[in-house]
Amino acid sequence: MSEARTSGTGFELTEELRDSPFMRACRREQVPHTPVWLMRQAGRYMKEYREVRARHTFLEMCKRPEVASEVTVYAAHRLNVDAAIIFADILLIIEPMGLELEFAKGEGPVIHNPVRTAADVDRVREVEDVSSLDYVYEAIRITRRELRPHVPLIGFCGAPFTLASYICEGGGSKNYISTKRLMYTDPGAWHALMSRIARSLVRYLNAQVDAGAQAVQIFDSWVGALSPNDYREYVLPHTREVVRGVRPGVPVIHFGTGTAGLLELLKEAGGDVIGLDWRVRLDEGWARLGDVAVQGNFDSIALFTTPEVVRRRAKEILDQAANRPGHIFNLGHGILPETPVENVVALVEAVHELSRR
Repeated sequence: MSEARTSGTGFELTEELRDSPFMRACRREQVPHTPVWLMRQAGRYMKEYREVRARHTFLEMCKRPEVASEVTVYAAHRLNVDAAIIFADILLIIEPMGLELEFAKGEGPVIHNPVRTAADVDRVREVEDVSSLDYVYEAIRITRRELRPHVPLIGFCGAPFTLASYICEGGGSKNYISTKRLMYTDPGAWHALMSRIARSLVRYLNAQVDAGAQAVQIFDSWVGALSPNDYREYVLPHTREVVRGVRPGVPVIHFGTGTAGLLELLKEAGGDVIGLDWRVRLDEGWARLGDVAVQGNFDSIALFTTPEVVRRRAKEILDQAANRPGHIFNLGHGILPETPVENVVALVEAVHELSRR
């Protein structure tokens, strides 16, 4: 293994990690092949994951570092991807903020004390001491030791808007009525909540970097529910605070779904890499974004077809990227539980083969 060296920002990179295709693509440098990793690459579509999941609840998997590391490392090595992402959940940080979180079987996350009013916002605690999430950092430390030395590890968090939406809705939502009602009727309370979340996330992400993550991704999974004007007024300053708060030199991937109408604003909020979902062509999205790296944007439903179709559709995206430095291949969203594993493997192999310089 190459000798570790400091980047001057408080974290260390080995030569192998610094020169890996993923890290080079984040910096928009030439790469030997287009790097690929997949959102939710450790998940129920893998038999080995389901076997582990049968022995633990979802929260137990997140909170037992050796289990979180096991599924992270297995997926990265099994798929031969160019980066791993730590197994965790975007909602873990809301527990130390005073929210009562449960993952109900068949229902997904449920928050039993949602925020609906200014008085509710007052009881949400800013996480000034992120040590209560040490199980995440320990999982990162274990994973960094177990991963192949050239494979970077990505830490992550939910974006302020997506977390605030969960906190206001009490779970999943289609229309975000409680979220937008607070946003529109009491902007002061809304911004207070978002600021509290943003400051907490900066500490959380930097703790993940200190533990051994080489890059971080901010997931704004629900931000596509907003108009451009609402995004600029109610969201952009807070997301920008998170992006700017990450340690200098650590690549930040900024990803959202349903964001075809928000791409320029996402770039304004910040990020070394902007994630594109499948609703926009990669070349057109990149042309709008300009001088930034992009990540995306294979439709995960196409993984339910055949290896031949997977390969053809991967080539279409690679052709749109046209070997331009700064493309990280990924899905437009996470892998679904019923996805055939062999098609996921075929996708990674196709990206590597078709993009080899």
